[in-house]
Amino acid sequence: MFESLKKAPIDKIFQLLGEFRADEREDKIDLGIGVFKDKNKHTPIMSAVKKAEKQVFDNETTKTYVGVSGNRGFCDSISDLVFGESVDKSRIRAVQAPGGTGSIWVLLQLINRARPNGKIWVSDPSWPNHWPMCELSGLEPNFYPYFDHKTGKVKFDEMMECLDALGPQDTVLLHACCHNPTGANLTNEQWDIVAKSLKRTGAFPFIDSAYLGFGEGLEEDAYGLRKLASELPEMMLAFSASKNFGLYRERVGVAFCIAKNPEQADIAFSQMGNIVRASFSQPPDHGAEIVRVILADPELRAEWEAELEDMREFIVHIREKLADAIRERSNSSNFDFVAEHQGMFSLLGLSKEQVGILKKENAIYMLDDSRISIAGIPEDEIGRMADAIVGVLR
Repeated sequence: MFESLKKAPIDKIFQLLGEFRADEREDKIDLGIGVFKDKNKHTPIMSAVKKAEKQVFDNETTKTYVGVSGNRGFCDSISDLVFGESVDKSRIRAVQAPGGTGSIWVLLQLINRARPNGKIWVSDPSWPNHWPMCELSGLEPNFYPYFDHKTGKVKFDEMMECLDALGPQDTVLLHACCHNPTGANLTNEQWDIVAKSLKRTGAFPFIDSAYLGFGEGLEEDAYGLRKLASELPEMMLAFSASKNFGLYRERVGVAFCIAKNPEQADIAFSQMGNIVRASFSQPPDHGAEIVRVILADPELRAEWEAELEDMREFIVHIREKLADAIRERSNSSNFDFVAEHQGMFSLLGLSKEQVGILKKENAIYMLDDSRISIAGIPEDEIGRMADAIVGVLR
């Protein structure tokens, strides 16, 4: 059976994590994996989550199945959180999935059923799992220009030149906010232009929303996706609660489909359910019920929103402090973009060789493309990090 197989490539993030864990140096820093860490270098359980989880344990009376489409109260709550009043709810359908990745998987399968072997356009660069997931789903991934490594800004004119040339058979994968891996995001005005382009060309939008609330705030970060939902007849959105609820290991996500009318929405919903049944049969409920309880309880919701805002502000603080430290040591504004970007990640623009030196000589671990998890930087190590980065540049 297995003699015809070759070893699959190892995921770079988890390979880096293995190397980090094997490193016995006490001053090692992990900037690879995307998890939030507080001032104590710990990934905490949010207090609102703890309280909601206790309610779940106290009130739960059964462990029977919740159904193929998942926890309906959870899906409806996330729909309200994400879309607000931007679109007629009768056109929205949703199924719960294992995390944002599971949500993306369900929607990619649906795209391939509607447009077998169709083209899907992904930002250059993008989350490393986007491309292989598109390929594994039978789609043909292509890059559209996105990030300028020299300026640290979005290549918006080049991006729009590509998007304006697309047609109704093309799918465009967009990051709702806090672009991974670059941290460079579209402005509201740029989202308006993207919406006009998609409306004119008929290209189909697919939004990945993994970091809502980590950029400028919950409402602010939803501008782009709500703009598309309000302007366009159809779209898809994959939502993850891993980061903004701190539920990484619980695998909490939703796959949304917006159709032209309720009838087509029902058809899409039936197909999503069929995909779920053939993939993971039914989604896990524990994390989803925690989120449902939080969003249904005004006090818990307010507590969660305050905690999320504290996390967002801490990341902004780390960004500014790192940019200041590099500017002070290099006498250059070349890394000021770190403070200008948003979300958990930034792409430093270092070479693979420079990244290797940082790992070998300074115990600073980041991906080969120099993506760093801002949320994982220990505040008391920022000076040493800045010294090391400036050192490899010289």
